[in-house]
Amino acid sequence: MAKQIALFNHKGGVGKTTTTFNLGWMLANKGKKVIIVDCDPQCSLTGMVLGFKRTESFELMYASDGITNIRDGLSPAFESRPKHIEPVDCQSIEGQPNMHLLPGHIGLAEYEVTLGVAQALTGSLVTLQNLPGSLHYLFDRTAEKYNADFILVDMSPSLGPINQNLLTTSDYFIVPMFPDYFSAMATVSLASILPKWSAWAKYAKTMDLLKNAIYPFPDKHPKFLGTIIQNFRVKKGIPAAAFKRWIDEIKYGVARTLIPILRENDMLLPDELYYKASEIGSDYIQRSLFFEDTASQPILQVSDFNTLIALSQEHNAPVFDLSDEQLEKSGIVLEKMKKSMKRFRVLFSDGANRIITLTENA
Repeated sequence: MAKQIALFNHKGGVGKTTTTFNLGWMLANKGKKVIIVDCDPQCSLTGMVLGFKRTESFELMYASDGITNIRDGLSPAFESRPKHIEPVDCQSIEGQPNMHLLPGHIGLAEYEVTLGVAQALTGSLVTLQNLPGSLHYLFDRTAEKYNADFILVDMSPSLGPINQNLLTTSDYFIVPMFPDYFSAMATVSLASILPKWSAWAKYAKTMDLLKNAIYPFPDKHPKFLGTIIQNFRVKKGIPAAAFKRWIDEIKYGVARTLIPILRENDMLLPDELYYKASEIGSDYIQRSLFFEDTASQPILQVSDFNTLIALSQEHNAPVFDLSDEQLEKSGIVLEKMKKSMKRFRVLFSDGANRIITLTENA
């Protein structure tokens, strides 16, 4: 069965979409079959992967035959259609046969209120009993169709019912961070929100109405894999001072505020798994010395992609796997860019290996 990983932070601009794409690609490079799911109604992941820059491109995909996106996939449950939820016809990704995209749809936002009502009820309305389990059911059936090992879920920056559902029905979750004041504050906020979501899911799993639904609410208890800190500038091989301050603030907040709360709510993996993951990558071994708890260490710490991110989006390829032709440079500039790509390739490879290590015994 595929392992579902939610990438969640209710603060926007932390790189959830680029992380989903690049990390998914690296997992696929390592022989894992991966489905990346666009659950943000803004559809940034869909646009980036498929190269869509205009609304007409989305409209053509939505108008094609079959179940081609998340909204179509969920419609039997949310629109009470007389048919069962079926797997989505995912999009192939050029250059990566081991990875597929489950496209997003702006119309997913239309289901937010209905799902919120269903999740707020105590099981009193039979007509809504199929909604809380429908997202996981759709992902599970689609993963079976493509024989996927991992499902990476790109989520919107909100605290709405859809995100609550996505996280609590996942096996694991990752919290991407950008080194600034708002991410530091988000750490404190998550320490308050996640236990409430976990308590709701525990209660939902006890409700006979949801357990006996056509799309049963899954018996999941998501575990924290770690944070990803990215998009900072480097000076003399280390984060520039302005960024280092916030990186340290985030790490301190995770270690002192978030991790104890997650431990109290049984949302952490066994300590030995975090320790085993901490041994991957020589730079990671050195960083681990500064933490009392290896669960608080970032899975990945990645600096600013600079011009590579624009080229990645233009050519629908990861930042670490662009060809010389796609880089469109020569001489010293080309060599500098290739050096950066090599560094990113090592970082994402280590990050993917840590995720495989943390989830291998599930």
